[in-house]
Amino acid sequence: MGTKNILPLLVEFSIPAIIGMLVNAIYNIVDRMFIGNAPKLGSIGLAGISICYPVTLVLMAISLMIGMGGATRFSIALGQGKKEEAGKYMGNGLTLTIILGLVFMILGNVFLAPMLRLLGASKTVLPYAENYLSIILYGAVFQCIAMAGNNFSRAQGNPKNAMISQLIGAGFNILFDYILICIFHMGMKGAAFATIGGQLLSALWQLAFLFGKRTIISLNISLLKLKLSVSKQIIQTGIPAFLMQISNSVLNIILNASLVKYGGDLALSAIGIVTSIQTLILMPITGLMQGQQPLISYNYGALKMDRVKETLKYAIIGATMIALIGFIAVQFFTKSIVYMFNDEADVVKLCSHALHIWFMCLPVIGAQVMCANYFQAIGKIKISSVLNLLRQIIILIPCIIIFSSIIGLDGIFIAVPVADLSAFIITVLLLKNALKKEA
Repeated sequence: MGTKNILPLLVEFSIPAIIGMLVNAIYNIVDRMFIGNAPKLGSIGLAGISICYPVTLVLMAISLMIGMGGATRFSIALGQGKKEEAGKYMGNGLTLTIILGLVFMILGNVFLAPMLRLLGASKTVLPYAENYLSIILYGAVFQCIAMAGNNFSRAQGNPKNAMISQLIGAGFNILFDYILICIFHMGMKGAAFATIGGQLLSALWQLAFLFGKRTIISLNISLLKLKLSVSKQIIQTGIPAFLMQISNSVLNIILNASLVKYGGDLALSAIGIVTSIQTLILMPITGLMQGQQPLISYNYGALKMDRVKETLKYAIIGATMIALIGFIAVQFFTKSIVYMFNDEADVVKLCSHALHIWFMCLPVIGAQVMCANYFQAIGKIKISSVLNLLRQIIILIPCIIIFSSIIGLDGIFIAVPVADLSAFIITVLLLKNALKKEA
């Protein structure tokens, strides 16, 4: 990581991460495809998934906080030649993610029904959401271990292992979505069982790797013992990633409430499709971000700023290209994309209209994500936290509330590109200032 040419190194780290994140997106998207096209589920089933989505985002936020926080500290310590310290970050990270996954599972099941009502589930949608989420919560620990393990695999210099872990899980999910929904007609429960089965396989794969002999540093029982100072550093470093995901959850709660107010269950179903498409586009960008993180962290720890800047430059270019491809696909193949999820005329019409507005400023998102992640990768937590909150909380939520009160449903759609462009401009200005100081 400290000597090889940056571009091939970034490709080597990013391609498996991109494939892995696309596969990770498939977990939720495939569920929506099967549910949206199932005769007895359709748009109501899609609305149920949309209601559950903020909860699954909170779980992802916890996983990423520990995974990215631990992996960043691991990479910086490795760059400084401190292998023993790096091992402690990895072991404590795994223990933390198991504990937090268990807590999430217990609390989620205890407060399941009131939580879903709070998220906006109507009497019609509530049973569908309960059937799905009650099972998904039992896979919380599996998802936490798998996602944290993926980050540590990349930090260990083995991004392919993370990719294989995600491919195994997604393959199981797709196969059993078909078997349980289409053949055994298990509906929402079938989708949930398929998802947690895939997560279990991914978790087992990562545990076998991290405790095995293919690693730079192998886990053992002593490394799993929690140390307050180590755990604190992991959580502090992972806070920006946590805030980025938790802000997405808060956003979805407010978004769902606004959609129900101005468009009812139909709008909830349509935007469930829009957010699935957005996830499919943004996951490769997240994969590229995960590819750049260990390279920036390692070289920053080794005081090689030229390599840090070169990594960031190529990552920004790559992320922008991904966003542009997504933008073009949505603009020219709108209805074809929507039909993959649902073919009900009202849903297709509203979803197509929303997509064109929602993704107007999509091309700038990639650069904003890479620039914001740069600050996390070098351990500058405060500014990274603010930038991760900027687009989805600080700007977007007020825009949704204000624009929807003036324009109605279209105001919700217009708020998204306004927030994307504003966050991009602010982030680029802050990055330029930071790089001048590092020079």
